[in-house]
Amino acid sequence: MADRGAAPQPTEDRRPGARNTASLALVVGALGVVFGDIGTSPIYTLQTVFNPGDPHPVPVTTENVYGVVSLVFWSVVVIVLVTYVLLAMRADNEGEGGIMALITLLRRSSSPRSRRATGVLAALGIFGASLFFGDSMITPAISVLSAVEGLKVVEPSLESAVVPLTAAIIVLLFLVQRRGTAAVGRVFGPVMIVWFVAIGVCGVSGIADHPQILRALSPSYALGFLLGHFGTAFFALAAVVLAVTGAEALYADMGHFGRRPITRGWLFLVFPACVLSYLGQGALILGDPRNINSPFFLLAPGWGRLPMVVLATAATVIASQAVITGAYSVASQAAQLGYLPRLRIAYTSESTMGQIYVPWINWLLMVSVLTLVFAFRSSTALAFAFGMAVTGTITITTLLFFQVAHARWGTPVWLVVAGATLLLSVDLLFVAANTTKLLHGAWLPLLIGITAFTVMTTWQRGRAIVTAERARHEGPLREFVEGLHSGKVPALLVPGTAVFLNRGKQTAPLALRANVEHNHVRHDQVVILSIETETVPRVPAGQRIAVDDLGYADDGIIHVTARFGYMETPDVPTTLAVLDPAETEGRLQLDQASYFLSKIELRRGKEPTMAPWRKRLFIATSYVTADAAEYFGLPRERTVIMGSHIEV
Repeated sequence: MADRGAAPQPTEDRRPGARNTASLALVVGALGVVFGDIGTSPIYTLQTVFNPGDPHPVPVTTENVYGVVSLVFWSVVVIVLVTYVLLAMRADNEGEGGIMALITLLRRSSSPRSRRATGVLAALGIFGASLFFGDSMITPAISVLSAVEGLKVVEPSLESAVVPLTAAIIVLLFLVQRRGTAAVGRVFGPVMIVWFVAIGVCGVSGIADHPQILRALSPSYALGFLLGHFGTAFFALAAVVLAVTGAEALYADMGHFGRRPITRGWLFLVFPACVLSYLGQGALILGDPRNINSPFFLLAPGWGRLPMVVLATAATVIASQAVITGAYSVASQAAQLGYLPRLRIAYTSESTMGQIYVPWINWLLMVSVLTLVFAFRSSTALAFAFGMAVTGTITITTLLFFQVAHARWGTPVWLVVAGATLLLSVDLLFVAANTTKLLHGAWLPLLIGITAFTVMTTWQRGRAIVTAERARHEGPLREFVEGLHSGKVPALLVPGTAVFLNRGKQTAPLALRANVEHNHVRHDQVVILSIETETVPRVPAGQRIAVDDLGYADDGIIHVTARFGYMETPDVPTTLAVLDPAETEGRLQLDQASYFLSKIELRRGKEPTMAPWRKRLFIATSYVTADAAEYFGLPRERTVIMGSHIEV
């Protein structure tokens, strides 16, 4: 699924103590970023399952309590432990995880015969990434609401303050995003450690009162409930899935912390703490069915409920922070891979590349989250919408993983089919259960996902059309250089260095062609620079730059290809500064160089390249494109923008 803020990678130290310290630091860091979402699921999962306001309520009986708690436990085992920890996290793209990484792996391992199937699966993956945007909107709303709702347990008269207080916390959360998470991140891990210890201890206290709840750990109770009471269990699955919300974060953040620290954090703290909390809540409901209103907070002793509300609020803010950062990363990677326009991105940490701030996404999320809070007004109402986004993402991840396992690793077909059938059966059962909530809120993440998917695929298609049309306007680059060298295209030489940004080296930059054909001048040194985004997170420095003299070693015109990973942001002046003068036909005068950009104005044309509504959408989406000079780190006072128009 999506990346959620990076952790600094430690330098290698061969001393056992140093290695252990570094590993512990990564585990603590992972606890603060990776597990915030799934670690706060115990607040609302069982409460939602037994919610009497559910259109398909689950009766509170002893048999049903055992069955639900057992279903929750085994759902976490199958989806989180097996699908993500044991399987998906083994499929990484240069250390990075998430749906975008799976799409890249599929593209790189596809054969000509499987090109169409790969395209279909990649499109499915983009839809999964689109669903994550719905997750990014719903998670802060449901998480913070569920925590603040604990005030009703402490003092029922405070119920009217829940929504306004939630809104205030969310506004504050989004306002501080521009400051970055580097400073706050240092306390995330310790806070989450306290959180997991606290919910585990509260769970133990509930189990101590009704130890028979431990029987729910047996799969026989989950299977018995599912097969013996399928009608009730099927509808319960739509809420049971809330126990695995945030599972995709384990995979998405693998590149930042490593597979081993995430696995250790999950196995030794997060998983046991969550299981104890679910068991404790089940025991509490067995003791008194009236506790279904808020079993999580009622597990805490009377004196500890207000501190638990405060701790839960802090934990849900951390969970929200993680998913917001994840939305930034997904949008950034989508833009790098050509599915979104270039967005303005601010890096908020000098030491951590993955900590970014995307203003346009930030304000879009804030408005969306506040709208959800005021529209749904309770965590149980939002829960109906939450499950669809989660189950859709999990199912798509499972499908893409098994395709990667077969295409890239050569896993036998029979093993792929057996594993995919088993896990997808579970995933699709959850999807089917959530479709029963379509009229009660599950339509929301689907609508968000379809909207985001439409925007991304339209941008990809429109970008291909514009690229082809632009190439026709620009003409072949080598033919243009040949004309300059032979004198067929007359141009007066002026001193200095000019850098023209271009999409490749097949065509001549529009700005260069206009400068020569209309102004009849060119600079002594002309650098045509192409930025290529590779399908890897980061490109090693030794492989970043390639220089081509375009057939003549003495005319001062060269082409430079600069390669960057999709997790990197290009800095043109810094990149050019490392060039060897022997390769550039003389030392570049970068301190006084002029930078030329070609600005394209899009217009709707009559050609049937896309449906008219998609043309309008593509042109409208282009208006959010970030300023190229800022994006590429160009000095604004020495940047010249030359315009042209293209019809789509």
